[in-house]
Amino acid sequence: MNRCGLLTSKKEPVPLKSIEVELEVRDHVATVVSTLNYQNKEDKPIEAVFVFPLPGDAAVCHFSAKMGQKEIVAEVKEKQEACEEYDDALSSGQQAFLLEESDQSPDIFSMSVGCLPPGESASIRLEYVTELAVQADEGLRFCLPAVLNPRYTPQGSKATAVQVNSVPASLVPYSLSFSARVSSPRPISKVESSCSLDPLQFLNTDQTQATVKLGAGHKFDRDVEVLIYYKDAHQPTAVVEAGQASAKPGTLMGDPVVMVSLFPEFPQSVMSSVASCGEFVFLMDRSGSMRSNMNNKDRSQTRISSARDTLLLLLKSLPMGCYFNIYSFGSSFEHIFPKSVEYSQQTMEEALKRVGTMAANLGGTEILKPLKHIYEQPCIPNQPRQLFVFTDGEVGNTKEVIDLVKKNSGSHRCFSFGIGEGASSALINGLAKEGGGHAQFITGSDRMQPKVMQSLRFALQPAVVDISITWDLPKDVSVTVLSPPITALFQGQRSLVYGQLSGQSSEAAEGCVTVKYSLAGHPTQNQLHFSLKPEEDTGLTVHRLGARTLIRSLEMEGRESRGEQHTGVKEKVVALSIQSGVSSCFTAFIAVNKGDGEVIQGPLVRRNVPAPRMMMRKACFSAPLSQDGLVCPGPRPRAVPKSFGGSARSLRKSCAEKSSLKKKSPGAADSTQPEVKPPPCDPLLQLVSLQKASGFWMLDSALAAALGKTSEEVKKSKPELVSSEVWATILALIWLQEFQTDAKDEWQILAGKAVLWLQAQNAPNVTECVDAGNALLGCRVQKDALGL
Repeated sequence: MNRCGLLTSKKEPVPLKSIEVELEVRDHVATVVSTLNYQNKEDKPIEAVFVFPLPGDAAVCHFSAKMGQKEIVAEVKEKQEACEEYDDALSSGQQAFLLEESDQSPDIFSMSVGCLPPGESASIRLEYVTELAVQADEGLRFCLPAVLNPRYTPQGSKATAVQVNSVPASLVPYSLSFSARVSSPRPISKVESSCSLDPLQFLNTDQTQATVKLGAGHKFDRDVEVLIYYKDAHQPTAVVEAGQASAKPGTLMGDPVVMVSLFPEFPQSVMSSVASCGEFVFLMDRSGSMRSNMNNKDRSQTRISSARDTLLLLLKSLPMGCYFNIYSFGSSFEHIFPKSVEYSQQTMEEALKRVGTMAANLGGTEILKPLKHIYEQPCIPNQPRQLFVFTDGEVGNTKEVIDLVKKNSGSHRCFSFGIGEGASSALINGLAKEGGGHAQFITGSDRMQPKVMQSLRFALQPAVVDISITWDLPKDVSVTVLSPPITALFQGQRSLVYGQLSGQSSEAAEGCVTVKYSLAGHPTQNQLHFSLKPEEDTGLTVHRLGARTLIRSLEMEGRESRGEQHTGVKEKVVALSIQSGVSSCFTAFIAVNKGDGEVIQGPLVRRNVPAPRMMMRKACFSAPLSQDGLVCPGPRPRAVPKSFGGSARSLRKSCAEKSSLKKKSPGAADSTQPEVKPPPCDPLLQLVSLQKASGFWMLDSALAAALGKTSEEVKKSKPELVSSEVWATILALIWLQEFQTDAKDEWQILAGKAVLWLQAQNAPNVTECVDAGNALLGCRVQKDALGL
């Protein structure tokens, strides 16, 4: 065994040697090709099983295996049929390869490489396409997920636990090479990453094409996040892609498909009026895994401490007249108030007192129960409900949670935040998509606060209602929309619509799509004209993304239905998945080497390829470990289901059969002592913590200390005829503007509250106050810059 340089924690060989990833980005769509190189250095045939994450909205469209000069391309088949074919091949001593999506979460896949003979190598090629999400700073985010943390399955849930073989991220025994090629109609301004990158190489003079790759020596021990920035703001676009030549006209793959990318522009007169009402419900993850560090560089900042700081900013930024409540959850859940209360100085102080003692001591990650409790509360008239969900995403019953949010989507908007490496993209994106909100991911050295405050700005935007899309096409052309109806629009955020085009049109023909909606009582519309001439060399990317969109909609429809209707939906999904070559929860990719090679002899040994997981603080586990190193994300070990195991029937064993370790309740260790939050030491948070609910600051020693002055200096500099509160508030605004410019996204809303409060005071000598404040603090801030 020592001949193999790759070993698990049990000293077993790891047949996966390396992963090579090639990313191609065209504007806001990415094609990803991963090549996984396996080698069996043992003296017996093996089956390598790798459970790993992919982006939750990816459309997996190709799977193949190459041994020597021979390549086998997998077919998409109904999942049960594919699994049986795989098992039969292994039982017959044939090589076989299986790729299947988890039944419970579309961002987890299982790859099984079966009957790899001694000394033989195999290269597995996996390809998928995905849309890139727009960030608050207009960058496009691509994430290559590496970390697969244990997923917690609630006790009594019908969901079957996904078996994850994982090791600490620093011990991942295989390497990663990563390169990217970016092209766009607009110049590329920069490319950033959470990992070390080689310099960006432009391929042409107008800088619309470029390549970049990871620095040498990178190990696949953390998620690879890439942010792409184009010059000029993102513009509405439409791409018409020609159908597949071999496909039958009238089918999805045979007809052209259009992808419309919309960026609505709201009237400035409406956007200038910030909402002053709403019911804001914050749902905070307090499971044991929230004690993990936000990143490996700064071990002083844990996920739960960052979440507490963020709640402080949120509570200070809420508008007067709104309502709010804070829920927290683990294996159980708590709420600060029996029902949402009106925002005031008293309720804010009570909430902050409770927030300060919040610890990651509530066990597992059971998000379904608190969500149900929130939805059971009656909505408050004229106070639109805005739900903010913070979680590290280690949830096993992802689809059940998303279905619940969709069921209640008419009564609220849901904003979701994935905290730390390994947060489920399917869960975070699904919550926001079905809840008509916006998703954010906080990874690496990201600060949580600016991303959360961006979402609060979205939540404070007037709700867009009565959204409709109409198509104006030539008389011989019709469109079948593949996307579900748009339920939410936000200023600066993209909405995608896919449509199948039928009929004939001339090359010079044009189409037009119109989006109509009502914003704060004002009827508004945006139009986009586009050419109907298909693009030929897009590799069917648009078709596959359109198919993926339709498949996900049908899958959700199937979960909502029962009996014969569900069977009918499954048949539609299977047919569409096979036709388009895009994976689904009802299908799998299967490849069998049916050549003339000799039957592989001898017992088949299973080797579980580990995925990296983020290390947590001592005695803080999300799930129990079995003796063979499998993580069982549930309250008790469960057998590997046939539809998600991939090994021969004789090899399938449950964790319970293999484990002799004493099991521990998830997240239960060391959970009796709450973490008590110390006074904020961050200068910004120190000042923010002193602001009153209505927006002003008091002139006291705490404020003076936050400003770096003595009480005597601050009081002595106050102009006459100006109240202490007005003087203190202007000083705070000057300090924020001068010394916290880089953090403006974090304090902008609460500063706006302060300005509104000052304007309501009709205070005299404001200009004199600003001049005196500049002199005291050594600043040169203009009155206009403060909004006064």
